Amino acid sequence: MRNFDLTPLYRASVGFDRMADVMDRALSADIASYPPYNIEKTGENAYRISIAVAGFSADELSVEVKDGAVIVSGRKAAEDEGRSYLHRGIATRAFERRFTLADHVRVQGASHEDGMLNIDLVREIPEALKPRRIEIAKPAKAVEKLDA
Repeated sequence: MRNFDLTPLYRASVGFDRMADVMDRALSADIASYPPYNIEKTGENAYRISIAVAGFSADELSVEVKDGAVIVSGRKAAEDEGRSYLHRGIATRAFERRFTLADHVRVQGASHEDGMLNIDLVREIPEALKPRRIEIAKPAKAVEKLDA
């Protein structure tokens, strides 16, 4: 695998630190596959992250927003010692999954139902950044002077 050095990007740009950090994370991150998740667009400015967390209760899950990212973690409570499994196919290992948020995206809420953790996100564009129509001023009509 190639390693890309993004240092020249940091030296030659101002204000693009976050973009460079995202690219750096994308190129150097190990791709984790547990737990599986979906990201869907539920509206014009609404999104949902759905994470399959079979075997975890809501008390064993944590959703935190920190430094422009949603951090989801799960840690299973102590197992019942009396159980004896013939086959154990449901993974309940501890995990931490990070999702970087774009500018003006905030977490609206989270819910846990039927083994799925749903995190609802909304993009709220500030009024100052929304497109607005500028009225074009017309020149005042010249007042005609009558010589009498």
